[in-house]
Amino acid sequence: MALTRHFKDTVVERVERDPAFANALLDEAATLFLQGEAETARLILRDLVNATIGFEQLAQATEKPSKSLHRMLSPTGNPSMDNLASIFSAVQRSLGVGLEARAVPATH
Repeated sequence: MALTRHFKDTVVERVERDPAFANALLDEAATLFLQGEAETARLILRDLVNATIGFEQLAQATEKPSKSLHRMLSPTGNPSMDNLASIFSAVQRSLGVGLEARAVPATH
């Protein structure tokens, strides 16, 4: 019998009991996109979708096929800016939160 469990199960359980964790994942995904780390951002966003809205509901909210959304948020996905904006918007509505971008001075 395995003593560990799949991390995705852990993410789902944590999101269900801790809304702040879900918000932090959304914030991290957005920050990573803005910092040019798109692959990691897509994977975090995919895990967040799985733990919250789900791909079928996301498909309805974005008017995109579920399979296309799965591909967009895969490690090799390449969502357009319009699709990405739709995904973020749907997840924000699902969580009842908003995102705010602020410029911060670069440190060298």
